Amino acid sequence: METSVTIIGIVIAIIVAIPIYFSARTSAANKSRILNIKKKFNPSHPEDFDLTESQSNKTLTIDQKHRKFILMNFNPNQQESTFVDLKSVSSCKLILTTDGNSDTILKIDFEFQERETSKKITIPFYDFDDDRIKQISAYQDHLFAKKWLKIIQDSI
Repeated sequence: METSVTIIGIVIAIIVAIPIYFSARTSAANKSRILNIKKKFNPSHPEDFDLTESQSNKTLTIDQKHRKFILMNFNPNQQESTFVDLKSVSSCKLILTTDGNSDTILKIDFEFQERETSKKITIPFYDFDDDRIKQISAYQDHLFAKKWLKIIQDSI
């Protein structure tokens, strides 16, 4: 009886430990990747990016004191990071592209207006074609983008 209980306990411990190990490993790798991107855009003080938040393979970070913003997209199809110096920007807004026949969101972009040249900088945030979960993720990403739009506008 004791041997079988011990074996069952070990098996349950292994079943619980394996997902926890892989989750911790993935989390550490993502933190390392985010830190490397922060170092790329601010080599001397990557810790200045005081607000960082992630959702749906996207990480947004902002340095509110020095007014710098980075959008990191870790989609399997396109991995990219985009830096915007908010000191050179006069405004920011969200551009939604919807399907003509319905309210289905196809794209969400951040659009920044440069202060001196009035040139528009468009940064893709959500693309329906890259979305695996489709509209569920679009709704969550839309709310996330609205929240960050407010943060960015407060920093400009």
